[in-house]
Amino acid sequence: MKLSARNQLKGTVMEIQDGAVNGIVKIDLGNGNIISSVITMSSIRELGLKVGDTAYAVIKASNVMIGVDD
Repeated sequence: MKLSARNQLKGTVMEIQDGAVNGIVKIDLGNGNIISSVITMSSIRELGLKVGDTAYAVIKASNVMIGVDD
């Protein structure tokens, strides 16, 4: 797999929460870092995602917001 996106985070699927239309996929990146993504259930099926699989979180954004506590 080759992509133009530079932010490709490899990890292990640790949880899939099924929904009617969308599901939440949680990927363990290691060192206590977990990233979640909401994708369609059809995409989850097409990718054949299962807990324990290796997967990549690919982040391509033109804007990234930063926040701090008041």
